[in-house]
Amino acid sequence: MNLSEAFATGGETAVIGMGIVFGVLIILLIVLQLFKVIFYKDPAKANKAQTAVSEKVVAPDPVGITTEPDKEEDDEQLIAVITAAIAASLNTSTYNLNIKSIRRVSPGRPAWNRAGLNETINNRF
Repeated sequence: MNLSEAFATGGETAVIGMGIVFGVLIILLIVLQLFKVIFYKDPAKANKAQTAVSEKVVAPDPVGITTEPDKEEDDEQLIAVITAAIAASLNTSTYNLNIKSIRRVSPGRPAWNRAGLNETINNRF
């Protein structure tokens, strides 16, 4: 086999290999598009359904006073109370604290999980 035949064989191998790779990539692309068509749930439709259900459930207050507190205002008050409690437990001012996030811990956590969480929090301070 001379040099030109070797280059021809190498070129054929490279072209066949790249063809196989791109063929498989195209097949994967088609499969992923099919998954999107089959399993995709439109969030706008889900929100419309939830809004329709919530509109049916909530009745207007006859007096005109809302009995449900504003969620954003309630969250701000909750954050202020938690910040004050943390500052009091650390004997420091709220200005010295930088609270990045507050999230509710579910009561169904195992005891070892709660113990690890408490240990992590206590080691930071």
